[in-house]
Amino acid sequence: MNHIFRVTTLVCLLSTTSLFSQSPPLPQEKQISTSDGVWLGFYTKYHFNEKWAYYGEYHIRRKNGFEDMAQIYLRFGATYTITTYLDFTAGLVLPFYWAPNPEDPNVDNIVPQYRFWQQAVLATPFEHIKVFHQLRTEQRWRRDYVKDSPFELTHRFRYKLTLYVPLNKPAFENHTLFISSYNEIFIQAGESIVYNHLEDNRAFVGLGYNLSEQFQVQGGYMFSYRHKGSPYHYEKRHIFRLSLYHHMDLHLHRHREERPIPIH
Repeated sequence: MNHIFRVTTLVCLLSTTSLFSQSPPLPQEKQISTSDGVWLGFYTKYHFNEKWAYYGEYHIRRKNGFEDMAQIYLRFGATYTITTYLDFTAGLVLPFYWAPNPEDPNVDNIVPQYRFWQQAVLATPFEHIKVFHQLRTEQRWRRDYVKDSPFELTHRFRYKLTLYVPLNKPAFENHTLFISSYNEIFIQAGESIVYNHLEDNRAFVGLGYNLSEQFQVQGGYMFSYRHKGSPYHYEKRHIFRLSLYHHMDLHLHRHREERPIPIH
């Protein structure tokens, strides 16, 4: 009987040891890094008639203040005005990314991406302020910086809520100084997306000025909190943004005050 008891005890001890050895490791602590940068943007919207327009965005993005190159970002699209307060845009995006470690001989210093994108903008006009809802989707073919890395398809879904408040005039017209603010959420999906579905959240506040009926300038501060790739690594970014907007009607039957949707 004692022999049987010893054998049973040994089997239990071995089973317990095996169970603990196969248990998953304890989760690591969250790592949060901080960076800063400067983003310069030029936004265009050129109306050919009352329904169709060309839309373009051209960005230069620097990191480590203004010291290092981060991205060149080119977005092209065709906009169709569905109603007075709703338009739809679709097109192509060609961003170029600079590697964070260009001295590594195994990486490409500049890596392109290829994207299709679609966007709907809904204006919610009030008497003295403007509110806009922007829903944007993107299909991204992107790759790692390592040389000869394959392109992988991922999807991104973005929602941005934007608010404009005039300061020196009751409505938006020439020489209007205004507050500009927004918050935008980024969600991504795809076979390679495992734990970083919530990709980024960006909050912006700044000042804008209508130089004329065709030109507008905005500048301000953007805070970004995003996933950095690994399950435990996140990044806080402090970014100064300066943007110039150019709007133009290429026909004579439409006035800017009749068009409540901005060109962002």
